Amino acid sequence: MIIEHENSDKININAFQSDLISWFKREQRDLPWRKDQDPYKVWVSEIMLQQTRVDTVIPFFNRFIDWFPTIDALADADEDKVLKAWEGLGYYSRVRNLQSAVKEVREKYNGEVPNTPKEIAELKGVGPYTAGAILSIAYGVPEPAVDGNVMRVLSRILSIWDDIAKPSSRKIFEQAVRDLISHDDPSAFNQALMELGALICTPTSPSCLLCPVREHCQAFFEGVQEELPVKTKKTKTRKVQLAAAVLLNSDGKILIHKRPASGLLANLWEFPNVELHHSLQNEREQVSNLFSQELKLNTELDKIIGQIDHVFSHLVWNIKVYTGKISADFQDRMDWRLVSFDEMEEFAFPVSYQKIYQMFRNSLEE
Repeated sequence: MIIEHENSDKININAFQSDLISWFKREQRDLPWRKDQDPYKVWVSEIMLQQTRVDTVIPFFNRFIDWFPTIDALADADEDKVLKAWEGLGYYSRVRNLQSAVKEVREKYNGEVPNTPKEIAELKGVGPYTAGAILSIAYGVPEPAVDGNVMRVLSRILSIWDDIAKPSSRKIFEQAVRDLISHDDPSAFNQALMELGALICTPTSPSCLLCPVREHCQAFFEGVQEELPVKTKKTKTRKVQLAAAVLLNSDGKILIHKRPASGLLANLWEFPNVELHHSLQNEREQVSNLFSQELKLNTELDKIIGQIDHVFSHLVWNIKVYTGKISADFQDRMDWRLVSFDEMEEFAFPVSYQKIYQMFRNSLEE
């Protein structure tokens, strides 16, 4: 079979499939979620791999599956424990949606991950890419699983010059996968495209001389592999200046706060913090006043021990970190807890606040 894509020369599909899948079966990385085709494990791995590198995900995946080895285990788990298992991966809405979805799978599908595009796409947090990955990898259904890696590979193979940053372009690449995918082994085909994008057909300086499908690649023949894919730059991120404090009471316990149940980093724990809307004179005193006015905390700030910069997709936090004391008469109240150093291990904190805590622990040793 031969396909001719707009703006490309002809590509022999059977030869392309054979070269790609043979390479994958020979060179694929030994990854824990590839040890079997359990749909639940494939699902967990694909959610973790969104916006996160494979090497980073491996220990998180192993721990998560150890803690929640089955759909039932995750469905029954306390949310705080689920967030703790996810701590450090970021994008916490992903794991909240995953837990909601597995509860739905248990209720509607008797604990079996659905194997049809319509049913699986209706699960919370399962978009077209995740649906295609689960269906093809776990069930052998020839559905496209199009992420950034796949769009990059196919933009070069087929010389597609549509802007991959535009949502409308995804349909073009999904159709390209439908035209190319192996119906005999869709699992290996989709994984091979992802693997090729991760290891060989990289965003910059692709290793074309090592590429198993180089002879099928239009961009390589035209010498434009460095110009593809076309991708417009994201809008500028917003910078937010914060002041946070690690506050101890007279018993040496640390004050922590649970973030709201919706919005950024929902239900995770943090140290008391306020946003600084302009530069302050007598900063420590003014930050202490803000803590009093906005958080209703009676504090005595000590010193600045450092600054943390944390980048989200849409904003950057610049956090000045203080140490200090909380008034002796402070009592636990809604969403506020006084905890010991040992108890800190039980609570899930965003990466930025894990860094703050480590900075504080380091300051104690100086």
